[in-house]
Amino acid sequence: MHVLILGGTTEARSLAGLLHGTPGLRLTSSLAGRVAAPRLPEGEVRVGGFGGVEGLAEWLREQKVRGLIDATHPFARTISFHAAEAAAIAHVPLLALRRPGWVRTEGDRWRMADSLEEAARLLPELLPPALPVLPEPSPGPAAPAPSRAPAAPGPERRVFLSTGRMGLAAFAACDGVRDDLWFLVRSVDEPEGLRPARTRVLLDRGPFTLEGERELLARHRIEVLVTKDSGGAATAPKLTAAREAGIPVVVVRRPPVPEGVAVAPDPEGAARWVAERLTDRAVRS
Repeated sequence: MHVLILGGTTEARSLAGLLHGTPGLRLTSSLAGRVAAPRLPEGEVRVGGFGGVEGLAEWLREQKVRGLIDATHPFARTISFHAAEAAAIAHVPLLALRRPGWVRTEGDRWRMADSLEEAARLLPELLPPALPVLPEPSPGPAAPAPSRAPAAPGPERRVFLSTGRMGLAAFAACDGVRDDLWFLVRSVDEPEGLRPARTRVLLDRGPFTLEGERELLARHRIEVLVTKDSGGAATAPKLTAAREAGIPVVVVRRPPVPEGVAVAPDPEGAARWVAERLTDRAVRS
């Protein structure tokens, strides 16, 4: 039986490790190819797109795939819906492997947003402009001054964008509204396309530690954290660090799984789904 795993997530790699070497199972993992140096799963790997819904459906038929697992990132909405359509066309059972989302706990200062654009619109509310810095009066006897030195701009307000390298254009729109917002962007690869004018890019790959996240927030004097509800433990320490520091967090809700698609919350559940189909095929044989 041939099973195709879509995605290069931690869960996709874990699932490939669980299934690799299973008797009677051919396993292929498909990576989108957007990361320059991806961590490769065990087993057969292909890299690149399929050419849309029809291309994926044709690949499923040609390769005689009997089980499709969508283990892509929770925010990879396009490929998830393409997978659902292609699986229906090719009559291939489909499972979505989705890590649970994060859960708000006592002390969290979360604001929920339905999109990156909405998250960007929340920033002026969460970070009102700082008061301008007035010049110190010169010493000496009071005397009428012909003119007063202009006030220096207030200090910049600092935002940590932990939303990946795509979608930064939504925050570039803040440049036309406020000139005091400064952004720290963390991603695995260098972002492409439009980004805010005052941006520093930090190239790094999780998992991240709580101590490291505490130090990062303090060193960059972060005042607001923006993140997607990706779930999982690899990047969760930033939420704990923000809670400890009393920093507001804007959390972008994840898109829904396509209607009618079965969902497993972890690689072990997905592996059981595959095992059940292997057993069914053995019985029918």
